[in-house]
Amino acid sequence: MRRGRLVSIQTTNERGGAEYANVDILDALAARGHDVVLLTNLPDLATGTRVRVREIDLGPKLARRSALRITLEVPFILARLARALRAERPVGTTLLHFKKEQLLCSLLPSRLTGTIVWAEWGQVPAQMRHGPARLLYALASRRARRIVAVSQGTRRSVVNAGVPPAKIDVVPNLVDVPAIELVAPAGAQLRRSWGAGERTLVVGCMSRFQRRKRNDVVIDAMAHVDGEVLLLLAGEGEEEGALRERAAPYGDRVRFVPNVRGHAEEFLSACDLLVFAPSPTEGEPRVIVMAQLVGVPVIATDAEGADGLIPPGGGTIVSPPHDPRALGMTLAAYRDDPERRRREGAIARAAMLASHDPERTLRALERSLQLGT
Repeated sequence: MRRGRLVSIQTTNERGGAEYANVDILDALAARGHDVVLLTNLPDLATGTRVRVREIDLGPKLARRSALRITLEVPFILARLARALRAERPVGTTLLHFKKEQLLCSLLPSRLTGTIVWAEWGQVPAQMRHGPARLLYALASRRARRIVAVSQGTRRSVVNAGVPPAKIDVVPNLVDVPAIELVAPAGAQLRRSWGAGERTLVVGCMSRFQRRKRNDVVIDAMAHVDGEVLLLLAGEGEEEGALRERAAPYGDRVRFVPNVRGHAEEFLSACDLLVFAPSPTEGEPRVIVMAQLVGVPVIATDAEGADGLIPPGGGTIVSPPHDPRALGMTLAAYRDDPERRRREGAIARAAMLASHDPERTLRALERSLQLGT
């Protein structure tokens, strides 16, 4: 295997699942003795970890509204990338997470990048699966030795974007499975702080507050479920103000709490259910895995990212998709059946323990990244 530093390039305007998942991977690899560094514009993502960080600004993420600006700035962005990689020599592997870096690093010489590996945390956006964008993606992927897809659904979307199936490794999210379990005392304390009684159905929703996530559906479902039901939305994002306005008619039945990164287990331990409202490009949402490891059943408002992750008899995918009334009726059924909640939580936890062994995940990543062990 090729020796040298693993350089992970991840510039973003968000602090979400993929961003933190990458940091967790790098932290675990550093603990195994690998030489890793993260190039990012958000250095605080790695606070409290063993990951060395170098700050870099490559401008906005690639999107329709930013495509022209990025195109005009390509020479300058390439110069910044080259300078940053040159400072980290010898680079054995460059790990790329988002489309701008994936496309642009394909233009840099291998003496700077070493082996290129892509990480795909969700389904390739629909606009990159056809037309000129698909061609650019497929051409850039030729520089990637391997592409690590977080789920089978993600793998299918990468194949549909023109990448040979043999180049793709499916590796689930790295989760510290033995450390994630029900934290009953902390959960009980949180419930008391929220004023939730023994009969209150506490529904958690951990999410980025952005338009792609259908948190509006989760809030609107409260119009279709009565009784002692408390909805807690944990997260941050540009849509928080709009979501708070949407939730205002429900008063104290819907509450917002800060991002629970670092104490997600305590939050989940206080919940009876987790509702997940996916975006169209979900991969393998870690919040679903974590909730199920705590023993909390998950209700997904659509199958995106949840199909194959919620085991039979271990949760619910609502139909029709993103339907507030259907979600409200589902919540009411769980509210009235505590034994169902316990049974499904146990089934979900057993399934996650079997599928997310961290040692197996790390070994698969080391093979994909060509890291000597």
